[in-house]
Amino acid sequence: MHRLTSALFGTVLLLAFAPAYGQDIEKGLEAANRGDYATALREWRPLAEAGVARAQYNLGVMYAKGQGVTQDYVQAHMWLSLAVAKGEEAARKGRDLVAEKMTAAQITEAKRLAREWRPKKP
Repeated sequence: MHRLTSALFGTVLLLAFAPAYGQDIEKGLEAANRGDYATALREWRPLAEAGVARAQYNLGVMYAKGQGVTQDYVQAHMWLSLAVAKGEEAARKGRDLVAEKMTAAQITEAKRLAREWRPKKP
């Protein structure tokens, strides 16, 4: 698990800033860095649900590590896959690390959820 945690956390710092919605991403990053995962989740979830790849990546990391949410590899894989589909290449490594911890059935479920996922209107 340490390898997963280190790989995912280091990449969050690189992906945390985005010009159009950077303030919310940055607020979430600041909160996560001080261990306030509830605030990070509050900042990132609406963006992730709206289809913002960096927020999807960050949410995937939270699910992978169980930070502010119950650890859930299916949800982590789904959010990371969505981020990968939008070009967040760092999410690919995280998704692959999460997949190593999952059963074939869990991976199938995560892929189904990603296929069926649709962005929510803000």
